Amino acid sequence: MAPQRDAGADAEAELPEYAGHYRLESRLGSGGMGVVHLARSTSGMRVAVKVVHATYARDPEFRGRFRQEVAAARRVSGAFTAPVVDADPEAGRPWMATLFIPGPTLSEQVKRNGPMDEPQLRRLMAGLAEALRDIHRVGVVHRDLKPSNVLLAEDGPKVIDFGISRPKDSELRTETGKLIGTPPYMAPEQFRRPREVGPAADVFTLGSLMVHAATGRGPFDSDSPYVVAYQVVHDEPDLTGVPDSLAPLVLRCLAKEPEDRPTPDELMRELRSVAAAYDTQVFIPAPRTERAETPAEAGAEPAPRASVEPSGPSEPSEPSERSGRVLRRLGKRSALVAGAVGLAVVGSLVAVQAFGGSEPAGTPTAQSAPGGFGAWEAVPAAQGGGMPQCSYAARRLLCARPGVVFALDPADGSTLWRHPVEETVRSEPPVVSGGLVQPEVGLLGPLEALDPATGEPEWQEDMPAYDGLRTVGDMLLLTRADGMVTGVDSSSGRTRWAHRIPGQAVPYFTSFAGERHPAAYATSQSADGRRTHVTAVDPAGGDVRWDTELAGALTPVGTADGSVFLVVEGATYGDVTAVVRYTPATGATRRVTLPIPVEQASASAGVRGDTVYLMGAGGSLVAVDMAAEKQAWRLETGVSRGSAPVSDGRHVYVTAPDGRLLGVDARKGKLLGQTRPRLGADSDTVPASLPAPLLAGGHVYAGAPDGTVFGVAGRDPGGW
Repeated sequence: MAPQRDAGADAEAELPEYAGHYRLESRLGSGGMGVVHLARSTSGMRVAVKVVHATYARDPEFRGRFRQEVAAARRVSGAFTAPVVDADPEAGRPWMATLFIPGPTLSEQVKRNGPMDEPQLRRLMAGLAEALRDIHRVGVVHRDLKPSNVLLAEDGPKVIDFGISRPKDSELRTETGKLIGTPPYMAPEQFRRPREVGPAADVFTLGSLMVHAATGRGPFDSDSPYVVAYQVVHDEPDLTGVPDSLAPLVLRCLAKEPEDRPTPDELMRELRSVAAAYDTQVFIPAPRTERAETPAEAGAEPAPRASVEPSGPSEPSEPSERSGRVLRRLGKRSALVAGAVGLAVVGSLVAVQAFGGSEPAGTPTAQSAPGGFGAWEAVPAAQGGGMPQCSYAARRLLCARPGVVFALDPADGSTLWRHPVEETVRSEPPVVSGGLVQPEVGLLGPLEALDPATGEPEWQEDMPAYDGLRTVGDMLLLTRADGMVTGVDSSSGRTRWAHRIPGQAVPYFTSFAGERHPAAYATSQSADGRRTHVTAVDPAGGDVRWDTELAGALTPVGTADGSVFLVVEGATYGDVTAVVRYTPATGATRRVTLPIPVEQASASAGVRGDTVYLMGAGGSLVAVDMAAEKQAWRLETGVSRGSAPVSDGRHVYVTAPDGRLLGVDARKGKLLGQTRPRLGADSDTVPASLPAPLLAGGHVYAGAPDGTVFGVAGRDPGGW
């Protein structure tokens, strides 16, 4: 047929008649990135072909992004996506062909036929959960799941469009970087902590999709993306119209904190408990119509995505203040009595033999290991979710799981004390600051500090609503959504200062253990993403110690010998293309470009001396020698979405999602040994976040998905 003209936002001359050897027959949809055509191969096979707009075809940066989209789509090709058939990212007009899947998008279906009935909703939720399970298993996070990116085929929903970033045409910007997505279908962490977005963000979006499918609207509804952003972060979702049988599960998906949401596997298990969820009636969608404004199989977007600033002067309202400021000293026993009910639910921790055996619960046993250290593991006696998040301080392991903070003896894993907490513990371990344990519980609960010897509360204080919490030195730094930062003395709970940080609109801080003079680091990117403003703040008074502007989209990952190490993110969000060492005392900058980018490694990096270790989402473990200005080695571990690596100088240690601890030769990059998996009863689940291993006294400690904490001797990984 004759080529058609693009009537979309980027009007062009005649569109090509062919993409490779695929003849373009008709247009299925158009969007900001390109046009999607129904096409046929030489043999007659029907495919959907996305052809990039000519404007972006001339942009080298966009070509890089499109190559990443093709790679991601190929990686997830399977039963729950539109499989990639062919692609040519290097063509004059880059294109990608996927198998054509007849059926409307979820957006079209609801718009045309109204909300779905209960059986259809159950099948949709189960199908999307299966899709996300397969997508996450290969280390991909969609980040832009929305009704127009879900196709309703006869055999179930298909997830499409893995172009996870949009170039240049975002409507809104934020000082903390480009938060790319569609506001009504973004998770809170995409606004608050964009660098920590993981698989749980897709689960949140699944919940939003279910509300749309059940009601024709989203759980957060406004004409303004700014208002929607505020609602997603702060307000409760509106589930009016969602069937009672599904509403509790949808509400769990829409939890504000990622660790509170179910995994796709947990969703499928709960849906299987409802007999009607897997009835034999298939969903037969209405035939697809050729509508120029709708997306299609290869992922054209019908409307611009917005890069949203989650907070600032333009917000519609200030976060609500808690009534009154309460500071009270608690007796050594009072709060523990009040928490007895929660403690009974969580249960106790018992030590068991590390590698099998049938010792009675509560009897600590150990297995001998090199150097006289007995390998051990501590196992929860009662059911409970969540991978333990642990730190080492005050000669003990301080750990947290949802609902409880506890201390273990690092020698044998025996439980020293337990303390229930009201709020769900965040994906940060407890730390010792000001001589007390800071549990760093959920952002809605009161601040609390515990005696490290007994676990008994020393002080508790209600605070105004805040969105960010970071313990730095002897201070707790709380960031509000409007950019106000409050410094709280961690030894007493008293507020020492409160003001904004110059040059940082909404500073979400990071900090690094081992600094002689601890600092809180905040970053903000320029609107075009080509420069990053880095600020180091003195936690004691909130004064700026130094700030600088560096080239690239940068994330601090560690400090050593007076220098700060940062990773450079490429066109695809989270892919590391280079490592930078910045020395504030001299202003010297050293940059090492990687031969091959490390996929989504900006959140999984560690520093030891002059070496930066990167753990890619696809399993690449990379060592970058900043002194020699080169990549030292690269090891393909096969571990998808492993933890941040840590090193003692001789070895590098990484935790795998199945609970294995891997030991790698730090000089040669050779795998030396690994522990057994510790998946427990939920062997088909994928943890939302992985804690990094802990090093102390020549020993290595780690957590596992089944809730265990275990310790092994670090000197001989081959003997694990």
